[in-house]
Amino acid sequence: MDAQTNLTILFVVIIAGFLAVDLGYFNRKSHKVAFTPALIQSLFWIAISVMFGFLILLYLGREMAAQFMSAYVTEKMLSVDNLFVMMLIFSFFKLEEKYHHRVLFWGIMGAIIFRAVFITAGAYIIHQFFWVLYIFGALLVYTGIKLLQGKKEEHADLSNNKIYKIAHKYLPVTANQHNGKFFCRENGKFMFTSLFLIMLLIEGTDIVFAVDSIPAVFAISQNLFVVFTSNIFAIMGLRALFFLIENVLHRFHHLQKGLAFILLFIGGKMLAGIFDAHLSSLISFGVIMLALGASIILSILFPKKI
Repeated sequence: MDAQTNLTILFVVIIAGFLAVDLGYFNRKSHKVAFTPALIQSLFWIAISVMFGFLILLYLGREMAAQFMSAYVTEKMLSVDNLFVMMLIFSFFKLEEKYHHRVLFWGIMGAIIFRAVFITAGAYIIHQFFWVLYIFGALLVYTGIKLLQGKKEEHADLSNNKIYKIAHKYLPVTANQHNGKFFCRENGKFMFTSLFLIMLLIEGTDIVFAVDSIPAVFAISQNLFVVFTSNIFAIMGLRALFFLIENVLHRFHHLQKGLAFILLFIGGKMLAGIFDAHLSSLISFGVIMLALGASIILSILFPKKI
């Protein structure tokens, strides 16, 4: 087997192993996730992702390693908006904190499946019609401009969310959380609990976010191995990141501007390919890290006025 195949097997073992241990041992019962465990898990996934990038560097070269890390960091930053919507959903349903982990776990399981489908479809489309990448580039530039203008995603308005309306119209839904179950029986009638509806909304918003994140990753690399592994590593760390920064997320208000700059840069880089102008993956990674670092430092130096 070649190096990429071995790394793919290692990736599958890491993801499947952690999911099994997480659900089967650490979180068998519903409970509130404290700050310290969330910090440990968040650092764990960052460390694992960086180590995986290092293995790519050793066995597949600097170019692919730079692509992987660029895609990973970009996806991680895009996840911040996803966290914002998750908080809105939990707040809207007044979900008890001890059930947050359960909903996020199964939400991320669904996200992995959907991302696999979308990435595979995207890779096939790009292979057949390479010019689609220029459409991706234009989409990223448009999204970057929207973020610079401070516009929030429309799907954050839960009162007008289509999934919410359709679910209430066609599904028997109870507001009772029924001890963290997704399905239950009330008066002998099968019902979907509010946790199931919350998970539907999380899956729906992830699909919407994928419209931004997957084109962004494909704009960085067209290697299916790089695109998929970077995307999933970023998603796997999303849940721990939620518990870690749910109370301080608002302090990093310049992250959105940093993300907007990254999307404009990646989109512009992709569109520049029309004129046969190219930047190396190492330079792109440097620009992305500079934007991330600058947005964090500016958020600390110039805190948001309350």
